[in-house]
Amino acid sequence: MHTRLAILDLAARHRLDAATFVALRRLAGLDRRPVLSLQLVRRALAYIAALLGGLGLIFFVAANWHSLGRAGQFGLLQGFTLLTCLGAALLPRARAPLSLLGLLAIGGLFAYFGQTYQTGADAWQLFALWTALALPLALGARSDVVWAAWVIVASAAIATWSWSLGYRLHGDPVTVLLATALACLTGKPLQRFTGAGLVSFNLAVLVATAWLAASSSIVSLLILLAACALLARRALFDVVALSTVALGLLFVVLSEAANTLLSGSWDIGAVFLLALLALAALAGAVRGILFLNNSYRQQGEAP
Repeated sequence: MHTRLAILDLAARHRLDAATFVALRRLAGLDRRPVLSLQLVRRALAYIAALLGGLGLIFFVAANWHSLGRAGQFGLLQGFTLLTCLGAALLPRARAPLSLLGLLAIGGLFAYFGQTYQTGADAWQLFALWTALALPLALGARSDVVWAAWVIVASAAIATWSWSLGYRLHGDPVTVLLATALACLTGKPLQRFTGAGLVSFNLAVLVATAWLAASSSIVSLLILLAACALLARRALFDVVALSTVALGLLFVVLSEAANTLLSGSWDIGAVFLLALLALAALAGAVRGILFLNNSYRQQGEAP
């Protein structure tokens, strides 16, 4: 898109004729059909196959709940988990999809264990064990897709743990810190060691921001301010993550403003003032993020 706009701007500036403009388009390759990388297609199909294979295993066990027997079901789930983990360790080219398949198999094994033996354990313990055992798979695979799946499981562990303590949406400081640590683990400074990518990082930032915004405490406000300051730096800049954190920060600030302005009554003037503050804050945040994005992009393109 940037190349097309640059060519249009160049043609308008120099008043190129039709033949020269067509030759310029052909030279830039805009008339060629975009070629989808065969490697990308193979990788996507491998991940889809792993996802469908894991779900198929769980559905197969559920459909044959009585016919296989307890020993057969446990043997199938444990053997499948062992094979996928060994395959991920011994087959480098298939490590990422096999790791995703192993992650799903671990969850299926724990789910069957919880359904078979009613130990009285809370649901968060299942997700916590699942998170701990799947972490080596994510570290070994060095795949953004596997890390994104791991972030979902870890987020479920944090959420179920908070709900088991009765905190619901207003999490305690430990829950907020755990969600923040999840975003830090997948952040850019550690990605060279963990192998995580932008998808898993943005997903972890979304989860952490949701918990921080829901708690609406001074600690949350300070963490969101620090996150905005860090993500605004060029080395850590990510437009999606910064937009998510900025939205969470605005939610916390405007919630406190609403509690102050609308305490005890719904005065029309206070509501109008709050709406103006929300619009001004949102417009300022968008303008600032766009300014940083354009500035860093121009600095990156400068010789």
